[in-house]
This record gives sequence, C-alpha cells and structure tokens, in this order.
Amino acid sequence: MSASALFHTAPGRVVWREVTLPPLGAGQVRVEAVYSAISPGTESLVFQGRVPRDMTLDATLDNLPGTFEYPFSYGYALVGRIVEHGGGVSDDCLGRRVFLFHPHQDQVVAPLGQCLMIPEDIPYRAALFAPNMESALSFVMDAAPLVGERVLVFGQGVVGLLTTAVLARFPLGRLTGADMLAPRRERSLDWGAMEVVDPADAGAWEALYRELFSGDGRGADLCFELSGSLEALNQAIAMTGFAGRILLGSWYGAADRPVNLGGPFHRRRISLISSQVSTLSPGLTGRWDKVRRMTLVWDWLRRLSPETLITHEFRPDECQQAFELCSHREDSVLQTVFRYSTD
Repeated sequence: MSASALFHTAPGRVVWREVTLPPLGAGQVRVEAVYSAISPGTESLVFQGRVPRDMTLDATLDNLPGTFEYPFSYGYALVGRIVEHGGGVSDDCLGRRVFLFHPHQDQVVAPLGQCLMIPEDIPYRAALFAPNMESALSFVMDAAPLVGERVLVFGQGVVGLLTTAVLARFPLGRLTGADMLAPRRERSLDWGAMEVVDPADAGAWEALYRELFSGDGRGADLCFELSGSLEALNQAIAMTGFAGRILLGSWYGAADRPVNLGGPFHRRRISLISSQVSTLSPGLTGRWDKVRRMTLVWDWLRRLSPETLITHEFRPDECQQAFELCSHREDSVLQTVFRYSTD
C-alpha cells in the first residue's frame, strides 16, 4: 500500500512524495492521519538547513531514524485514527484516535505501543500540542520555581506561551514575557504574564533592568530562554541576579553567535540548566514515568485549550508555502498545521 510523505530535499525546499507502506506485522496498526503540526522552532531550523548534516534526526524516537542528510523526513506531531491492525491486536483499537511522534505523512504503519490514545474529551487539534505541553511541563519541573520569585520567559511562541501559562499558576512575585513580535506579546498577557517587554526596545529593556536591580538589587531569580536566539541568552544573563538560574529550552541548531560568559555570569554565580523533553532529571525519573507524564499533559491540554494557538492550516500539497511561512516568522504566524482529512 502506498502513502504520501513530506521530504526535505535541500535547504529551503520540501516536497510531497509517494512512499510504500510496509505490510502490517504482529502488534502493528495502520493510522490514517487527520492533522500534523509543524514545530515553529525546530522545524524552521530544519527547513533552513541550519542543523549539522551528520546529526541524528532524533535518537530517542524510533520513527526518526537516520541523519539530516538530504532527502529526509522530519516531524513529530501527528494525530489520526486507527483503521487497520495486524496480528495480536484486538479489534477494539479500530477507530481509536491516537497521537504519534511521526513525520508528516497521510498514512502510517506503527506498533500499537507507539500510539498514544487520545482521551475522548480532547479534540484532535488540541492533541497536536502534546509534545509542546510536555516540553513546557518539563521546563518548569527542571527549573523548580519558588514562591515569590521574579521570572522572565524569553520567547512567546507556542512553547513559551504554554510555559508562561503553567508558571502563571505559581505564586510568583513577578512573571514577565519577552518577545519581539507584538501579537505574541499580546497573547502572553492573555496567557498569564503579568507584563511583557520587547527585547529589541532598548528603552523598555533598560527600564526593566532598573526595576529588577533597584531596591534589593537582586535581579531576576529565574529566566527561561525559549526563543531560540543566542542573543536572548545574553539578555537573560544580563537580567539574572546573584545565584539565579537560566533554563535553556531552546535548540540553537548550528548557530554560533558568541555567548557572554564574562563578568556578570561569573560574578553573579549564575547557573545554566539544560532541559530537553526526551528525558527528565534523574531526581524525577523514579516517580515520573512516561505514563504519569502523559496523564499530566492531557490534563493541562484540557485546562489550556491550546488549539486556539493554531493560526494557519494547509493542505499537504501546500507544504512549500507552509514551511516558508513558518520560516519567515511573520507576526501573524504562531502554529501551522497540515490537514489530511475531516475530523
């Protein structure tokens, strides 16, 4: 049986190609896709060719083997319904709605164990945000914010907004969002930030600096760098006070902009925390297995209804236009999805 899949064929170039699906084996199912989502940060870097060619696509996901040598498929947020199964799988699975960490493709054959069953009360479009929600929760767990802390979140894209929304439920002393795009700053306030600032506005940035370092002079206690910009990391270092923490949730690809690890970084004893959704801190893994994490993810998806962050929807054959739109980072673009069939 054939299917259609998206391939990156060169920097800035994607195409839709026919592929042959493997026959269904024992324990496997065929999923008919309904939606898949383009990761605004990671997949924009991939589309632009700003990743090392010999780097593995994702060593933690079976559906992403190989490297970034062209041509390759990439993507990790697909939802659909099970329409066929192989041996050893009950008929009860037929028609079930599932989430898969899988590249953009209209038909998928995968082990049933890799399919995350979507709860009945969660729409397909909300389920697309499961990886983003898991990332946001992982970032907050790794950062471990404390009561009364002053927190800055750099980057108010999808993951930044979800992280801001989670942090807004904490009794923080201050929660500031930072993004260069005005529509994202407006959304940041809607999603829980107490205030927002444009990091490119020198006057506003200096005013925030004076506020944070006046009085007790302690600066920000905790910063989240989720913008994908190394310049934002430099700004986070400048804003973080003595013994403060900076959580790095961004993937910078092949970016090589200098990072300022000079005076303020050392003199203030600032800690950098590397965080990535594929793993949890060893201090948490004894109590937080995948099942418990996903239960939490579904719960937060119910609370936040992130499908409202979808700004653009494309047919698969419009893939070049979709990726160009995401890559240009226009003001109106937040979350872009492909739609394969009706819900």
